[in-house]
Amino acid sequence: MGSSSDALIIRHDFIHLPRSKLTAASTGSSIHRFFGRAYLSGPFTADDRMKIPKRLAPLLEEGLIDEVIGQLMSGKEATVYVVRSGESTRCAKVYKDAKQRSFRQAASYRDGRKVKNSRQARAMEKGTRYGRQMQEASWQNAEVDALFRLADAGVRVPQPYICTDGVLLMELVIDEVGDVAPRLNDVDLTEARALELHALLLNQVVRMLCAGVIHGDLSEYNILLAADGPVIIDLPQAVDAAGNNEAASMLKRDVDNLAAYFGRFAPQILTASFGTEIWALFEAGQLHVDAELTGRIEADTRPVDLDGVLQELEETRLEEEARVRRQQELSAGR
Repeated sequence: MGSSSDALIIRHDFIHLPRSKLTAASTGSSIHRFFGRAYLSGPFTADDRMKIPKRLAPLLEEGLIDEVIGQLMSGKEATVYVVRSGESTRCAKVYKDAKQRSFRQAASYRDGRKVKNSRQARAMEKGTRYGRQMQEASWQNAEVDALFRLADAGVRVPQPYICTDGVLLMELVIDEVGDVAPRLNDVDLTEARALELHALLLNQVVRMLCAGVIHGDLSEYNILLAADGPVIIDLPQAVDAAGNNEAASMLKRDVDNLAAYFGRFAPQILTASFGTEIWALFEAGQLHVDAELTGRIEADTRPVDLDGVLQELEETRLEEEARVRRQQELSAGR
């Protein structure tokens, strides 16, 4: 292809350009290298700019963003774009409609989320069109609320700026050379580095729990490796630790996911029980952000209270029957 300035540059890898080169205006060429897509180009013209996504048009009109640089990735719940706001490069997360998402709003994630407006709560319970719209808004707001809450608590999450009309504008996480930060899953690790990152992320899980939040879907696929360490992303399914009946199992699953991944590089992690230990400290009111974890727990050798267990099962059965009756009555009254 030679060294001609008109030569096409086509990349098919998953490496990301430094922010300063995202539009490469100084060379007269546009080059895009984002997750899952790569293309371009010779001399840069206005026609080379990507078509503005419909959901981002209002943000441009209102001056919240000045330019849509390109698509970063498309996932099970949203499509993320790199955008420019003044002198800053940020990302805009455009949530997909419920019918387009592959990630479903399981009842276990919605458990414990409070809706103050009684009309909205009834509509959501009945599953009306308005109720589904409110449920969708609640799903999106959960991530925004969690991001602000966790950022204030010192948890390593992207800094959120604003959420409007189903678009979340937030910090673009970059690595040490200014490229878009890679996912943890895309990085090769040594045993020592795996142990280091595992310890750092356990501390983030603890900090989240101290702030009353559990990620609910934490894995190597929603952790980015920024210049100064790991950053946790994708929080629409985040749950309230005190209000969700499945909080303990979700916390343990998040921690087990980390262990399964890092255990590939440092097998000794697989024998620890950090999730159980963290939750036990939380329940006992002894968890704090600098808690020293051992991964070891003492086995409970007390005899099982069989009568108590049977009573609890019966109470759960009666509660479920009552819930089903209420649902049937609501459905019949539509």
